[in-house]
Amino acid sequence: MNDRKDVSSSTHTRSTGSEPGQIVLVLQGGGALGSYQAGVYQALQEAGIEPDWIIGTSIGAINASLIAGNSRQNRLSRLREFWKKMEQNPVWSFRDIFPGFNEKLSYWSTVTNGIPGFFRPNPLAHAGDSYPLGPDQAGYYSTAPLERTLSELVDFNLLNQCRPRLTVGAAHVRTSQMRYFDSRDGKIDVKHIMASGALPPAFPAVRIDGELYWDGGILSNTPTEAVFDDNPRKNSLIFAVHLWNPSGAEPTTMAEVLNRHKDVQYSSRIASHIARQQQAHRLRHVINQLAARLPEAERNNAAVKELVGYGCPTRMHVVRLLAPQLSREDHTKDIDFSPSGIMQRWDAGYQHTKAVLDRKPWIGEFDPLSGVVLHEQVEVMPEAAERNHAPMKGAAVLRYNAL
Repeated sequence: MNDRKDVSSSTHTRSTGSEPGQIVLVLQGGGALGSYQAGVYQALQEAGIEPDWIIGTSIGAINASLIAGNSRQNRLSRLREFWKKMEQNPVWSFRDIFPGFNEKLSYWSTVTNGIPGFFRPNPLAHAGDSYPLGPDQAGYYSTAPLERTLSELVDFNLLNQCRPRLTVGAAHVRTSQMRYFDSRDGKIDVKHIMASGALPPAFPAVRIDGELYWDGGILSNTPTEAVFDDNPRKNSLIFAVHLWNPSGAEPTTMAEVLNRHKDVQYSSRIASHIARQQQAHRLRHVINQLAARLPEAERNNAAVKELVGYGCPTRMHVVRLLAPQLSREDHTKDIDFSPSGIMQRWDAGYQHTKAVLDRKPWIGEFDPLSGVVLHEQVEVMPEAAERNHAPMKGAAVLRYNAL
């Protein structure tokens, strides 16, 4: 990935002491884009910040299991080992002759041959649309290699000790309902992780307790909702790691249409979700404020107590980290398992997270009625950065605004 030295937990505490509540790491699904999440975790660990709770979907669930299912000193090495196994190296290199051609070779190699530690082609899937494969085998690829990889790299006994707590999302095939499997409520094994990443029609559904599940990303690819709906709610600092850009330019070519379509589809309407949660939590804070103005006799009334119970004093800071679009990136980016693609995204996650940790935007004074505070990553172009005396690296620098 990169040559930075791994930092073990023996020289760091869990946190810096400036975090406003539990640390939650939310990891979106996105295939090869998930190496960005590994870079995010590396920066957090080097800062001495370990999550109390990790929530993931698809590749986010896989990365989450690698973190939760290993001791602190081994987490980065396991992430590196996994992503090394994911690398798709073409036999011939044309990097210096035809820029971008190696990535195309990697793409076609992945589609044709799969990835040894992840998935392999299922020849029977091409026997005809009506060929009876069985529900557990109905996919263009087999994910048996992934089961072996996870079994080797993840200690599920350790994972189920809930340090940190792990939640993974999957879609119930029969009912179209989202299901969150939580290590706090029951045992999680390799099947739960694979179910969260069973994206149809490429991968077959995974059976758990007699029921079939697909990739949770087809219903909710950004599972921040699990934090907002948790019981009891807690003050939280949520690092929401997004792999798909909810905002983008109007497409002018078919390649741009396909790329933008994936971003729109898998960004999971995060802006509207956050806006609704901000409204709901503001109302909960309003209820608390109103209750405080009632006479004590009224507050002790049973009916009033029930109404006041809808209030909530918690505050959740949501820091959105967004994977960048690489040069020559297109709609095949989620299966870009080329070494250069993995390395660039890992490094971007590392740099973005270091930048936000340096700023600590969750520290300060906020509207007392705000229950959810979104810290949005924005780009400052060179001319604006110069006016603001911001340090420049590349085309833009990152700044975080509270919304």
